[in-house]
Amino acid sequence: MLNSLPPGMSDFRPRTGGDTLTQVTVALVGLRPAVRSTIVPALERAADIAIVGDVRDDVDVLGSTAWRVPDVVVVDPVRSGTSAAEHVVERLAARTRVLVLTGTDEDSVVRGAFRAGALGYLVTGTDHDQVPRGVRVVASGGVVVGRCIAGRFAALICTGQAPYPFPQLTARERDVLERIAAGKTNPVIARELALAPKTISNRVSTVFVKLGVAHRAEAIVLARDAGLGRG
Repeated sequence: MLNSLPPGMSDFRPRTGGDTLTQVTVALVGLRPAVRSTIVPALERAADIAIVGDVRDDVDVLGSTAWRVPDVVVVDPVRSGTSAAEHVVERLAARTRVLVLTGTDEDSVVRGAFRAGALGYLVTGTDHDQVPRGVRVVASGGVVVGRCIAGRFAALICTGQAPYPFPQLTARERDVLERIAAGKTNPVIARELALAPKTISNRVSTVFVKLGVAHRAEAIVLARDAGLGRG
């Protein structure tokens, strides 16, 4: 059974035997019926995972006011077509952590998903049993890939360059963090990126959440320690 969260609820902590169990909230987006029939029971058997949504596309999951944005979205972005897959992931990754679960392991699609901000990529048919573990890893900010991708993952992502130190950030969020690390203010960043100040403010807040920092100074130290903002 799907757990339904009322508007404005900031956390979901069911109690069992007097102890508090914090659950990872998950939304399923665009999964094919055959995939759902396997994935949903596996997730429901996990006491530390709660399915809070099961929708057709990312517009539904982000546009709904009936429940809060989940901790993790498990999405098949390729269902919208390979050309749109990266855009679907980027929209979702701007709001929450993303685990891709799809039927293709094409290099370009895998690379595009991580470039857009996904933290995990599993392949249907071979990685079904890995989905609950993948959800936990992604929820904690880690990276997970399927069996058929693992051996070539480094080559796919690095492409001759050192890996980006914060893979959980989208390309647009990385642009913002680079400028924060360089000591630039939000108005300056807005001008450089030709975006509204409110958009930059929202993006900065998202970056802080994804990095696990409370304020700008922490973000600057973290980013500079990783080599950003020195150019």
